[in-house]
Amino acid sequence: MARTKEFDPEAALQAALELFWARGYEATTMSDLVERLGIGRASIYATFGNKHELYLKAMDRYLETRDPQIVEELSAPGPALPAVRALVRRFAAEAAVDGERLNGCFVTNSAAELGPHDAMVARRVELSWEQIETLLHGALARARAGGELPADRDPRALARMLLVLLQGIRVVGKVSGEPGLVRDAAEQALALLD
Repeated sequence: MARTKEFDPEAALQAALELFWARGYEATTMSDLVERLGIGRASIYATFGNKHELYLKAMDRYLETRDPQIVEELSAPGPALPAVRALVRRFAAEAAVDGERLNGCFVTNSAAELGPHDAMVARRVELSWEQIETLLHGALARARAGGELPADRDPRALARMLLVLLQGIRVVGKVSGEPGLVRDAAEQALALLD
């Protein structure tokens, strides 16, 4: 007779996500995972697979819970440019906490740590960034069509610039203790939308 799981796989996956997010892939050992998840190594392997498979599942969980907020913000009815501005300012505010080091964005962290040599991680990163670029492009195209954005502005190029800015904000915010750095950069980028 098969034994039933004596732990909540969803809670364990969330705990793994938080650990990987705080420490990164390489710095997180299986012993760290056993301790944080509160389950045995064999149970981790049986439920999630090896460390890499668990990391990918944690990344998928992050994408499922983080990106929908961006979809909601940029797809809302009404004027589009205020939503784009609010998104950029939200990223800057989240990254610019005075004197506090942040975990950054799990996707951005994954891109920097594993993206160059891990095709499965790189594909998830690309899909996430493609979605954000598409949403930004759609919002900026609506803004231009509605007269919020000057007619000579290229919504695709602006979307790409904002995507790169948002990822840069996440990286700089993770390392810098100077909140004005990301706030100033965000405001300069937003000035290009006038």
